[in-house]
Amino acid sequence: MKFFSKMKGVTTSPPRVSVFEMLWSWLGAFLGIAAVAFVHYRIFSGTPLVLIIGSFGASAVLIYGAVRSPLAQPRNLIGGHVLSAVIGVAAFKLFPGQMELAAATAVATAILVMHATKTLHPPGGATALIAVIGGSEIHQLGFLYALVPAGLGAVVMLAVALVINNVTSRRRYPEFWI
Repeated sequence: MKFFSKMKGVTTSPPRVSVFEMLWSWLGAFLGIAAVAFVHYRIFSGTPLVLIIGSFGASAVLIYGAVRSPLAQPRNLIGGHVLSAVIGVAAFKLFPGQMELAAATAVATAILVMHATKTLHPPGGATALIAVIGGSEIHQLGFLYALVPAGLGAVVMLAVALVINNVTSRRRYPEFWI
């Protein structure tokens, strides 16, 4: 019974954010994803490189919508994506043809390493998983996947976050760098 009682929660949901916060988060996410998509579709078009991966959508929620969260800070954004990408590629190479084992190993190990390095960024788990399940376009990148798209895409989004989250006096980003 005690096991199930732990699942009821301990508090109520947090209050709704202001309309300003909602709209500013929307603007940041729009500009951040637009910047990454521009590089992907206009600059990298015709090359084997990719820049836009699904986990960047989740990063946008954090760095534009939850700017004060420890999980949204630059160290976590960059470190979480890059480390998780390396781990995901390694898991794919370590367990060829065993996608279920590679996928589970990639995500679980990414979480472990992000905790150990103080770079926990939940979208990093998706970045590790994408390295395994992302298909031939991603697999052909090998460990380059950690730099492009994971590292460079995160840096582009960080640059937008630094500007958009500091333009107004009502926001500040980051809370910490290291």
